Amino acid sequence: MIIALDAMGGDFAPISTVEGAILAVKESKHKVLLVGHEKLLIEEMLKYAKRYRYNVNSLDIEIVNATQIISMDDHPVKAVRQKKDSSLSVCAKLVADGKSDAFISMGNSGAVMTAALFYLKRIDGVLRPAISTIFPTIEGHCIIADIGANVDCKPEHLLQFGIMASSFYEKITGIKRPKVGLISIGEEDTKGNELTLAAFELLKKADINFVGNIEGGDISKSKVDVVICDGFVGNIILKFGEGLAEVLLKLIRISFKKHPITWAFLPFLWSAIKGLRKKVNYNEVGGAPLLGVNGVCIVGHGASNCRAVKNAIFTGAKAVEHNLIKDIKEAIAKSKID
Repeated sequence: MIIALDAMGGDFAPISTVEGAILAVKESKHKVLLVGHEKLLIEEMLKYAKRYRYNVNSLDIEIVNATQIISMDDHPVKAVRQKKDSSLSVCAKLVADGKSDAFISMGNSGAVMTAALFYLKRIDGVLRPAISTIFPTIEGHCIIADIGANVDCKPEHLLQFGIMASSFYEKITGIKRPKVGLISIGEEDTKGNELTLAAFELLKKADINFVGNIEGGDISKSKVDVVICDGFVGNIILKFGEGLAEVLLKLIRISFKKHPITWAFLPFLWSAIKGLRKKVNYNEVGGAPLLGVNGVCIVGHGASNCRAVKNAIFTGAKAVEHNLIKDIKEAIAKSKID
């Protein structure tokens, strides 16, 4: 498996991306193409080798030079058009040219989607691609789509998000016909705005396991496996969830400080706390695919550390191994949406 990594994308690149690539290659048989400024990437590789006394030359990592960088502040469409030798654009081209099986980026998500659309194109029949994410729940995880690619949607878009996200969930979990829910302001069929009411009618006729409307509070209760919403709502859910998880962990630390006697029980509580932190930490997920483009593209969090980069590489490899794109093509074709 060959994975192209945008080594210059993300808040902590290229440090986090280089180390993440090294960890991924050490723990798997995948080959990683590190795409970015060659000199900087070589320097980071040597720093890692010196720090950990490790022979990086033995790793299946190839550096692909790219002279430009798309920053988080760049306008997505303008940047992709003007910076054709950016690390992000080169990654997308490598997949389009068949030189890589997937590409990963922790950079500007709007630019990631633009580059994927420009070089990989949409899957035939897909109206709009959706950025998905894996979200923690009480019993495991669910998938939310869309989380920001499309802030204004039509009912047909939400239908396709449900079809594509359902296929993705099946691939990563092995669970057939996952439960799909539509975010609304009530569980009743008659609750919602014009968009959700119309989308409800389409989803209940689709060849997926649609269980109806769900409310925001149902997401974390494991009521459904796949959560469907427009990108405006999805992005708010994502950012609120990340902020809430951070606040809860801080409140636990504050509580410990207020009650010193609890420190005596820390050894017994640590495993539970450690498990909680791992569950709500996006670095453990790494990234999720941009659904609807004709190639595997994994979008990661801008603040990803090396562990997140490693896990994003594994997510991309898993999507390729399980023929995610093929399944989405078949599901979209079957839905017969014009």
